[in-house]
Amino acid sequence: MDGVQNLPPHVQGQFMQNLEQMQMKDSLTMYNNLVERCFNSCVSSFRSKSLDKYETSCVENCASRYIKMTQRVGLRFAEHQAMQQKRAADAMGAGK
Repeated sequence: MDGVQNLPPHVQGQFMQNLEQMQMKDSLTMYNNLVERCFNSCVSSFRSKSLDKYETSCVENCASRYIKMTQRVGLRFAEHQAMQQKRAADAMGAGK
């Protein structure tokens, strides 16, 4: 993201707008995956308009686990990216 400051202002705006759209799309995709996974895993009966106690508890636990897993994967990805950047910086420093 450091290179964004070097772009002309109108290109920075387009870049940031595209980035926001990608983030929104990723958020909606994650939400849709969560809903589909938890609904398919927890809801098995369509006898009433509302969820029964078991289904409600199952959906809440499923959503909680899914969010925690997604956060953990995001943290691991960020750690991996930071490690890759450090290795690249070390390699550049060693090459000079």
